[in-house]
Amino acid sequence: MKHRAGHVALVGRPNVGKSTLLNRLLGQKLAITSHKPQTTRHSILGINTLDDGQIIYIDTPGMHQRGDKAMNRYLNRTATSVLAGVDLVVMLVDAGNWTEEDEMVLQRVHRSKLPVMLVVNKIDTLKQREDLLPLLASLTQKTGIETVVPVSARSGDNCDHLEKTILQALPEGENFYAEDQITDRPERFFAAELIREQITRRYHKELPYSATVEIEEFDVQPHIYRIGAIIWVERQNQKAILVGKGGQALKETATEARKELEKFFQSKVYLRLWVKVKKSWSADQASLTRLGYSD
Repeated sequence: MKHRAGHVALVGRPNVGKSTLLNRLLGQKLAITSHKPQTTRHSILGINTLDDGQIIYIDTPGMHQRGDKAMNRYLNRTATSVLAGVDLVVMLVDAGNWTEEDEMVLQRVHRSKLPVMLVVNKIDTLKQREDLLPLLASLTQKTGIETVVPVSARSGDNCDHLEKTILQALPEGENFYAEDQITDRPERFFAAELIREQITRRYHKELPYSATVEIEEFDVQPHIYRIGAIIWVERQNQKAILVGKGGQALKETATEARKELEKFFQSKVYLRLWVKVKKSWSADQASLTRLGYSD
């Protein structure tokens, strides 16, 4: 059997399920998820080593048309730049919901001149199962992409077939990474992301894009991780929401974040959180860079 290895970009508009699919294909949680679009803010590399190959997935922020703030430009730039150095592009779309942003992503994918596969996610949301084949035929015609694979990243339906199809599309070659390596990101990156995930999930209406997390302390000791983090927001009223009356809201966020951190690190975690205000940090390029949003 031929051994294959290569890099695969997961691209698409916001909220089509790229991060959920990455976690499903890896068999463990690596990328944070929520129902809020643009939860993913960084490209995340996930390594899946199989018996006959190694697939290196790159999860990306959703390509979008909304807004011209520094953060929006960073997200689009990050997602598009990934197309420069991969062996295969996997474009995700939402079953039965084609938008102008999907069309924009499609044009960027075609301009890359790279091999591309279309993944139709959320097939579990189709009201009638018999609607699937006409939908796939329509998308094949609309996109000009020959390989179309329907999946449900949430339930795992057809994801095994997708993995095999992706592997067969990669070039022959040896593994790029050690068999036990699953990402190239440091642990403190995931600490910040898991804390931000709790904020996004708990305050998706009040603080959709105005919060970010900076790790100030990250001390790994035998049997315990000691983590201190600042949650940056843009206005005083946002800080008041996060802290809550008597600090109760922040305590609850810290408790849930600590549980997720302990699952991820497989260790006891001592977590301290502070909330600080940095006016319009998401619109300022210098602030973005200092907070880790750099190319």
